[in-house]
Amino acid sequence: MDGKTVRKYLATAEAAGMTPGGPPMGEADWAELIKDWFPQAADKRLRQVTWPEIDKHLEYIKPLLGTVTVSTIHQRLCDERKLHVSLSAFRRWVHAMLPGEVSSSQVTVLRDEVEPGRKHRSTTVSWGSGPTRAPGNGTESGRS
Repeated sequence: MDGKTVRKYLATAEAAGMTPGGPPMGEADWAELIKDWFPQAADKRLRQVTWPEIDKHLEYIKPLLGTVTVSTIHQRLCDERKLHVSLSAFRRWVHAMLPGEVSSSQVTVLRDEVEPGRKHRSTTVSWGSGPTRAPGNGTESGRS
């Protein structure tokens, strides 16, 4: 952290009468003070420049949660509605704005039933490293 930033926070705390070695404070106490002293730091929406763009698509997003993955929703918004935000920014927005819907939206990928006591086996394919035939003309591609 930059020295000027540290001095800014220390000066604010000292102006409020806080001193080193004072009574211990919990996370909730600090959060309340930060909210009062530095509202721009406490409100994540003020730091998220892409969120207003995502907000416009709320009614499109809500019914899709629980049906498809967050990544799929993001891709559809980018392709169909020309949304220009990163997947990570979109995920932050979803988790901050729709926390209840997100927890219930975890899509479950179904797999074949496995008998009790048996392991599920996945098939591994070895592609090899020998020469291959070039498509269409029957000649070797020279890969080795």
